[in-house]
Amino acid sequence: MQEYSNTLSGERRVLIVDDDAPLRNRLARAMEQRGFATIVAASVAEGIELGSASPPAYAVVDLRLEDGNGMEVVQALRAARSDIRIVILTGYGNIATAVRAIKAGAVDYLTKPVDADTVAAALLETERALPPPPEEPMSADRVRWEHIQRVFEQCDRNVSETARRLKMHRRTLQRILNKHAPRG
Repeated sequence: MQEYSNTLSGERRVLIVDDDAPLRNRLARAMEQRGFATIVAASVAEGIELGSASPPAYAVVDLRLEDGNGMEVVQALRAARSDIRIVILTGYGNIATAVRAIKAGAVDYLTKPVDADTVAAALLETERALPPPPEEPMSADRVRWEHIQRVFEQCDRNVSETARRLKMHRRTLQRILNKHAPRG
């Protein structure tokens, strides 16, 4: 494994992996306007191939791709280049997947829709260990829902096991899981 230092060389190549062509191309153009050289991929396989052949300093990876999970790309990129800065994008954000993304090596986890300034800031931010506090923090109902989702994921999406661990009736849990996330 080769070691690179993106902070010393000033390298600004970013790999964008997303199966949504209009979003991928729009983000690539916007990142080029912000001084990045972009490489685009539409699948897990293509992202791994392009990222391993010539590991970039930065990557933006969609979590759900047509041919698999973006976490596979994150792990391959991290193995190819230890100092790569990766941001995960998703339209299906929850705490459990955010934690998995960070543990896999992503530096940030952003939910769509997101603008290019936010993506660039997440890629380049090295000073703060924690993001700034949210303007509108989650409501108590949303925090409860997120906790239930996290335990559900940790129990491999087994409703009976999740209900047992949360000390709630299985049917009650099923009703909660079938509802959309509370706002806020």
